[in-house]
Amino acid sequence: MTSPDIHGSDLTALTGTWALDPNKTTVEFRTKAMWVLNVKGTAKARSGSGVVADGGAVSGRFEIDMSSFSTGNKKRDDHLQTPDFFDAQKYPTMTFEVTSASLSGPERGQLNGTLSIRDQTKPLTVPVEFHVSSSSLDVSAEFPIDRSQWGVTWAKMGAGLHNQVSVKARFNKA
Repeated sequence: MTSPDIHGSDLTALTGTWALDPNKTTVEFRTKAMWVLNVKGTAKARSGSGVVADGGAVSGRFEIDMSSFSTGNKKRDDHLQTPDFFDAQKYPTMTFEVTSASLSGPERGQLNGTLSIRDQTKPLTVPVEFHVSSSSLDVSAEFPIDRSQWGVTWAKMGAGLHNQVSVKARFNKA
């Protein structure tokens, strides 16, 4: 398959509707506990889609299932579901709404939008790398997030509020 030709800031080669394949998507996070211990975890993508309009305007949505957060430690995982952290029963998804995108080089760019965690929505710009074929679009992003900006401030002494998030998502042409 031949990849579409993408030049400068022209996203029109990606024109169309794209649907997330949750089975080929991973969401990982890392943080520190006790200032030095790495804590790693995963979460599952619930749904997502994107549209690249004829003129290159981009919009989209990516949802994470908050009840799926897993660190491999049941006690910690159960605590993440409580109002101390994500209050997953009341707020079942974390949502990134894409409002625009731009290219910064070959298969590189950024997505601009808002991230909603619990009842807080804040602007977020996410650097991305991508690879596109005629029928799929693979998007990778790695970025830091300070969860306290979204009101998630509970922390044991030495626990980090800063997290590193890594997403690898597959979108199929709809």
